Amino acid sequence: MSLETPSQIRREVEHPLGVDDDFNITVTSDPDDRMGSVPPRYNINPFVPFENAPTTPIINIVTPRAVLIGSLCGALVNASNIYLGLKAGWTTSANILGAIVGFSALKKWTAGTNHPFGPHENNIVQTVATASGGMSNVFISAVPALYQLGLLKSPTEDFFRVVALTAVGGYFGLLSIVPLRKFFIEHVASELNLVFPSSMATAITIRSMHSAANGEQVATLKMRTTIYAFIAAMTLRVTSQWMPGVFWNWHIFTWLAELGIAPSLCVAAESWGWSLEWSPAMLGSGMLVEFGVACSFFGGSVLAWGIIGPYLVAQGIATGEYISSKPGWTGFMSYAVMSSEFANAAHPSPRYWLLWPGVACTLTVAFVELACQWRILWKFAVLSTMVTISTIRPIFQGRLFSGYNLVESKEETGAESSPQENRGDIARWMWAPGVVVLVVLAGVVAPLLFEMSALETLLALFLSLCLSLVAIQATGATDTTPLNAISKVSQLILSGATQAAGGSITDAQRLNLLGASLTNIGASQGVDLIGDFRVGFLLGTPPRLQYVAQLLGTFVATMVAPSIFVLFTKAYPCIIAKSEDQMTDHTCQFPGPAVASWRAVAIAVSESTSPIPASSATFSIAFAASAGLLAFLKQVLFTGRLSFLRNYQPNMMILALAFTLPTPQTGITMMVGAIMAKVWKRKRPSDFEQLGFGVAAGLVAGEGIGGTINCILSILGISGEQWASNIGCPASIC
Repeated sequence: MSLETPSQIRREVEHPLGVDDDFNITVTSDPDDRMGSVPPRYNINPFVPFENAPTTPIINIVTPRAVLIGSLCGALVNASNIYLGLKAGWTTSANILGAIVGFSALKKWTAGTNHPFGPHENNIVQTVATASGGMSNVFISAVPALYQLGLLKSPTEDFFRVVALTAVGGYFGLLSIVPLRKFFIEHVASELNLVFPSSMATAITIRSMHSAANGEQVATLKMRTTIYAFIAAMTLRVTSQWMPGVFWNWHIFTWLAELGIAPSLCVAAESWGWSLEWSPAMLGSGMLVEFGVACSFFGGSVLAWGIIGPYLVAQGIATGEYISSKPGWTGFMSYAVMSSEFANAAHPSPRYWLLWPGVACTLTVAFVELACQWRILWKFAVLSTMVTISTIRPIFQGRLFSGYNLVESKEETGAESSPQENRGDIARWMWAPGVVVLVVLAGVVAPLLFEMSALETLLALFLSLCLSLVAIQATGATDTTPLNAISKVSQLILSGATQAAGGSITDAQRLNLLGASLTNIGASQGVDLIGDFRVGFLLGTPPRLQYVAQLLGTFVATMVAPSIFVLFTKAYPCIIAKSEDQMTDHTCQFPGPAVASWRAVAIAVSESTSPIPASSATFSIAFAASAGLLAFLKQVLFTGRLSFLRNYQPNMMILALAFTLPTPQTGITMMVGAIMAKVWKRKRPSDFEQLGFGVAAGLVAGEGIGGTINCILSILGISGEQWASNIGCPASIC
């Protein structure tokens, strides 16, 4: 799930640098105002390149400096995403951050040189950053689930196998979507309202920085603010591990219990995880998302861990584990335990019981929202057929032409191509041989490395391509990439294929997760590719050069994402533990909500007996049906004049996500961040518009890198796990 939300996008589009220049744009033409358009000073068609954009010679813009800065920025985001994803189930994009960092790092560096830094090279930095910051999603979901189910050996032993899987999925998603660039960007963009709001905001940010009189000054201020927030968050994350009860978690109920104030009530509150965690990443997340989203997440935490969970325990439906015999803390329990004793249908913990309604609700809402877009999907299918026919017809008439598939020939349109356009276009030979090689390679490598048959591998790649088209359409229209939903579709189809072939449960689970991983990786890179092409289209950057940048960035991500995952699992083995029975402690710093979801689906669709407690299954059906109805009302009825009702409707997908997290701490911290942003925006709106994104991005990235540093310290044996003080912690346990 991406942290970029409509409110943040609108802020960046309206004033991407806090500069009151004379350029603004309506980012959506949706009559229902699904995304919420910005009141324009000048209406500019979002489906044509910018007019009067800053121009620099479009030569040699894929420079070593652009690739270096973009790769470093992407690697930073990749590390932050794996940390944040394993912690809370979210990831962020590097598109706008890459644009700002590229400008701030290279504008002054190249001043006065023979090769000045312009908007097109800035676009290349952003493209490399987006590509190299991608493919982290699978390492916070499917890959850890494979280890938890015992389907792979260990991250260190499997490193090159996982790199091969990542490379095949990433490059297949990249190369197979390249020929559809003009289709999504030019042919059907207007008809399907494929605005790609994040890409639009990124393009406007780049244009503003290079055109505004004080663009460099404001960009430098924004970058400086981001760096300050980054350093503060990183420092807090690293130093707090030695005194977590003072600098990281404020166990207020522990303090009250130690003072003798309602000790039984305070111990119960601590058992359910009601404490305040000063996580900069979640504070930053709260600043980025809409206030209603933060309220939904917090509301889900209260519902799961303040109402339903305690009710389950009171009724004897679920139970926890005693974790302390210290005087005064004999009733201290862990209700988030997931060991084999508490992770079964007969004897569930509250966390295991709540996992199923969370997963069911998330999937239902995702599918209902996609189904409500049936008109757009139908129009997409019709237009795809028409353009495909217009492409095939000249071939049968003997008029083969070079370049793209799914594009109109120059002879039919009457348009004349310029030499610059011809040089910048992507010829068929640049991608078609690569697709063939990847398919053949996947058919050979997958059976050797993962015991997947060639036929199963081809099915997974086919699903990757088909579902990528859905993901691109959804992202272009709503700025929400449904990676979770399409991956679950792939899981269901692949499990059905294995069972039809008479495979074992182990085979079904392996194909389920590995095949869906290919879908996830391919769709992620395909969406990023089209989004970057959208930025380049608006700025006039030659797509061929962007394509080269994507190839380079994908190579970086292929090596960086698995390496960071290995680092985290080396420092925190609980991430891939088959059960909590194998953990050295009853808790894990990384609950992995997305991992739990993927693992749950893999188990549920492969085993002959249901692993779901009967009461949880009944509640899951009712909960998912209610959430689906609310999603239907939002998409179908709450439109036009009734669209204001959406502001009072909870985001059920976010609310359900709180059910998959083991404690309410994340929801509390995110709510605090949202309140801080709301107060800041109300008191100093201009400062918030100018610096809010930089502060939030710095907090998120800073904690991620701080967490990575903690991994290294843990491996070296000098982390808080060995030397921490338990001051302020419940029952002296942190």
